[in-house]
Amino acid sequence: MGIRVAVAGASGYAGGELLRLIAGHPEFDLVAATAHSQAGQPVAAVHPQLVGLDLVLSATEPAALADADLVFLALPHGESAALAAGLPDSVRVVDLGADHRLTDAAAWTRYYGGAHAGAWTYGLPELPGQRVAIAGSTRVAATGCYAVATILALAPLLAAGAAAPDDVVVVAASGTSGAGRAAKPHLLGSEVMGDLSPYKVGAHQHVPEIKQASGARTLSFTPVLAPMPRGILATVTTVPAGSGVDPRAVLAEAYADAPFVHVLPEGVWPHTAATLGSNSCHLQATVDVDSGRLIVVSAIDNLGKGAAGQAMQCANLMLGLPETTGLPVHGVAP
Repeated sequence: MGIRVAVAGASGYAGGELLRLIAGHPEFDLVAATAHSQAGQPVAAVHPQLVGLDLVLSATEPAALADADLVFLALPHGESAALAAGLPDSVRVVDLGADHRLTDAAAWTRYYGGAHAGAWTYGLPELPGQRVAIAGSTRVAATGCYAVATILALAPLLAAGAAAPDDVVVVAASGTSGAGRAAKPHLLGSEVMGDLSPYKVGAHQHVPEIKQASGARTLSFTPVLAPMPRGILATVTTVPAGSGVDPRAVLAEAYADAPFVHVLPEGVWPHTAATLGSNSCHLQATVDVDSGRLIVVSAIDNLGKGAAGQAMQCANLMLGLPETTGLPVHGVAP
């Protein structure tokens, strides 16, 4: 037997991607997968791409998960805290939801509503000091999808003093899987195809997370729904803190030893298809010739580095494994 892992919320898109990654992980044994309305269904009936994964989804209860060494929580926001509280302290937990990301209770109430469940170790290994913090934790809060795409583009510039922390502007397009698997009229194929539409303009819930993790003080964030199943392309602009700033050089130095973050060759710009199916983030940066603002473009797979892949990267660290174990660096093309 290897390391026993379980997935709560396994019927969703992020849960299904976790199951796929776990199936290919050399050290993990999947011992339980739970769901709500899909409980009692074989995994392959819910996720046809996982044919041969011989497991039936059970009800999402602590007892179904308590025998695992590590549990992934891929639940809707606001549902993780109660379930995690029912698990033994000896069980390591990675939460893909937002319940434990924010340190500021007032920010949680403002953007999510309800009581704040308290902050766990933030699950972005590429931030300074976070690999060590994650490795020493039994409870880790994985990032939001838009958040990781933006933070990886922005945080090194602010940490190096190359960019001002005010007047950060982000426009990011995401595939429809970022909205979850629940049936919603605005996500129907007929509504999405051939269309780009902004949503939650000026009030997206990832704003406080981005500010908390990157050091930004003011942030204008516009998310855009794009007619594709998965992927995020984020364009991040900010004011340089001085003259002669080379944002690409700052990013290249910050991520020189990061196995999943790739600063692309000069003149090559990220695109979402190149990250499909991977845990990688592709970055490129320049200085706007007219305004002088710094521009960083970031591409990720929202179900990979933005969700399941990031969570597995954290789990590897928590369990003393190389962080790359079982995770693809390269995307799937075409």
